[in-house]
Amino acid sequence: MRTRTVAVVGGGCAGVLATRELLRCSDDRVVMIEPDEPGGGLAYGSARPWHLLNSRAGAMSADPDDPGHFARWADVSPESFAPRSVYGSYLRDVFHRAAAGGGDRLSVVRDRAVRVGSTRIYTEKSGQIAVDEVVVATGNPAAAQPVTVAGHPDYIADPWRPGALEAIPADAPVLLVGAGLTAVDVVLTLTADGNRDAPITAVSRRGQLPLTHVSSPAPVTDLSLAEPRTLRDLVRRVRTAAAEAGDWRAVVDGLRPSIDRLWGNLTAAEQEAFLRHLARPWECHRHRMAPSVGARVATLREEGRLEVRSGGIRAITAPPAGGLLVELEAGVQWFGAVVNCAGPGRLPAAAGSFARSLLADGHARLGPHGLGLDIDADGRLVGADGTVREHLWLIGPLRRGARWETTAVPEIRTQARALIDRLGYSSQLGHMATI
Repeated sequence: MRTRTVAVVGGGCAGVLATRELLRCSDDRVVMIEPDEPGGGLAYGSARPWHLLNSRAGAMSADPDDPGHFARWADVSPESFAPRSVYGSYLRDVFHRAAAGGGDRLSVVRDRAVRVGSTRIYTEKSGQIAVDEVVVATGNPAAAQPVTVAGHPDYIADPWRPGALEAIPADAPVLLVGAGLTAVDVVLTLTADGNRDAPITAVSRRGQLPLTHVSSPAPVTDLSLAEPRTLRDLVRRVRTAAAEAGDWRAVVDGLRPSIDRLWGNLTAAEQEAFLRHLARPWECHRHRMAPSVGARVATLREEGRLEVRSGGIRAITAPPAGGLLVELEAGVQWFGAVVNCAGPGRLPAAAGSFARSLLADGHARLGPHGLGLDIDADGRLVGADGTVREHLWLIGPLRRGARWETTAVPEIRTQARALIDRLGYSSQLGHMATI
C-alpha cells in the first residue's frame, strides 16, 4: 500500500485521539490542522482548577487497550474526579508522545481549515495541502443562543471567552441562561474567591441541575433489554429496572453500550419526542456532577447564593443605566450580567466555519434533527446528494443525531480505533507501540 496523507481537522480531544491512532497504526503521513495548541479544546483548554471531570479517572484513558493509563499518569485513584486542566495536560502529553513516535510523518499546521476539494484541503493562511483522507474532528457545535442582546457588554454569549467572567462585579446579581454543566462551571468560577455577595440565578425550561455521582458507585447493571417496540416501552423498562436496582446510576451507566442501538431503532417522530420531553432529564442523569462539585452547589443553594428557576425568558431589555432587565415568569428583575450557559445549538446555525463549508459545498448534509452531520455506518460523511463521501470521515460530537452517545472520551477513543479498521490498518495493529 502506498503512503497516504491523512488530514485531521481539529486538535481537541477527538483530533488528538485520532492522530495518535493514525501514527501508531500506519506508515502514512498525518497532517493536523489546528490554530491552537493540540490537546486543549473547549472542554480542557479553558478549564480552571476547580473545574473537575464529570467522569471518573478510570474512564478517561486515551488508550482503548489500557483503561488505567490516565489514572496512572495523573497518579490518582481510578474512582476519583480529576481537574479538567489536568486532563488537558494529559491530552497534550499523549499528543507529544505520539508525535515523537511518528517522527517526520506528522506535520502540525497552525491554521484553520476552510474547505476541502477532491484531493486538497484549503486553509486560511497556508494555502492548499494535498491529502488522500480527511478526518473531521472539530468538536461540538457552537452553543445555542436562547436570548440575544447583540453587542451589549453585560450579555456574555460565550462564558469561555478569556476574562469574560472575571469582568462581572461581585456585587451584581447574575442570571445564567441554562442549568446544565456549563452553568455549574460558571457558578464555580463566580464564587471561587468567596467574595461574591450578589446572588446567582440559573433559569432553564425545566429548572433541573445535573444530578451527582456517588463517592462509591454501585456495580453497573448489565441491562440487556429485549428490543423495545416504542419509546414509551423503552422508558417503562428503564424505569422498572432502576426501581429494581435500587441505584438508578447503575442502570443509566449499564445502558451506555446500548444507547446508539436503542436510539437508532426509534422512529424519527419518537426521536423528536425524546428530544422535546426526555432529553433534558436523561442528560441530568447521564452527565453528572462530581461529588465535591455537587456538594458545593448544594451549599450555595442552601445559603441562598444560588437559585435555580424553571421557565423561560419572556423579554430582555437594556436600561440606560447599565445591566439588563429580564422578564422571567416571576416578574421583571435587574441583573448586572446575563451569561449564556446553553448547550450545543442545532445546525446549520450552530455549525462551525469548517462544518458550514462542508454543508455549503455539498460534501455533507445535516444529520437527524440538526444535531450534527449525517454519516454512514462506518463514520463517513454523507453528501447533499445522498452519496457517501469515501474519503471524508467524522468522529466526535458532530456525529450526534446519527448517533446519540458520541460526546464522551470512551466513545471518541472507540471511534478513533474503529477509524483505523475502516482505513485498512487493522492488519498492523499488532505492531503498535505503547503511548
